[in-house]
Amino acid sequence: MVAGIRFHRVGKLYHFDYSSFPQLQMNDHVIVETARGRQMGEVVAFAPADADAREYKSIMRLASPRDLVLKQHWEGRQQDAMDTLLGIVRAQGGYPGVKFVAALYNYDGTTLTFLYSTEEKVNLSRLWNDVSREFEAHVELRQIGPRDVAKLLGGFGACGELRCCSTFLTDFSPISIKMAKMQGISLNPSEITGMCGRLRCCLVYEYEQYVQARAQLPKRNKRIGTPHGEGKVVDVHPLQDAVTVYVGESYHLVQREELIPLDELEALAKKAKEPCDKHGDGPCECGAKPGKQADEENVDDDSFPEGAE
Repeated sequence: MVAGIRFHRVGKLYHFDYSSFPQLQMNDHVIVETARGRQMGEVVAFAPADADAREYKSIMRLASPRDLVLKQHWEGRQQDAMDTLLGIVRAQGGYPGVKFVAALYNYDGTTLTFLYSTEEKVNLSRLWNDVSREFEAHVELRQIGPRDVAKLLGGFGACGELRCCSTFLTDFSPISIKMAKMQGISLNPSEITGMCGRLRCCLVYEYEQYVQARAQLPKRNKRIGTPHGEGKVVDVHPLQDAVTVYVGESYHLVQREELIPLDELEALAKKAKEPCDKHGDGPCECGAKPGKQADEENVDDDSFPEGAE
């Protein structure tokens, strides 16, 4: 078993070996060594270790009350650090196209990371030199993407609810225009673009359901048989498991189980025109024409002209 540790409220889950701390419990805070230095994280899950994964790093120790107080202290100084950075940026004449988002201290104040976002390639070495002289901590400038910016800033989405990325999304799934097309959503940028300027994360939520539903329904403009007659599919409703069919001069909403493929419809029509070979001379209940033999045997003798042999 390994422990799943999260360093931010809505952040990715990282797994560590906790065999040295068998008493570890959910919601405990621990100190671990990461690629960005020593960090404090919260235990949020336990999971079986992956046999094919590389060796897991071990938890260094449990967080002490002093560690928790230190963390709270340095978090309170993050806004001051951000103000200092922005002052240096203004003194240097600014960096057009660069948005400085947040300042983050690690739990003991030994590392200070400034997060920024930009669509252009920019050299921030001069800024790093000046900022490093202002702080005793090790200073890092780290670029993040637009989705991460929206995650940090929070706020409300176009739906009126708190942004998914700020409440429960820990990873960003790949999203494409194809997902919007599959769900019949307008491709107007204002309809499919989130506050971050990228395709909305919610486009992926129902995509698989639409793919499965559409696979069992006919496509638009296809000829299909219905209880109302043969018609053309003019619209598809995946979540209703139905299609709108134009038959004659009217439109009909037809459920999938009521649809009849044309080959089956033609086979039924052909069968209806054939003579009945099931009921013989008895009354026919299937709607087919009487058999040829029955027709001959039921001919009235009076129908023959006189003198006929």
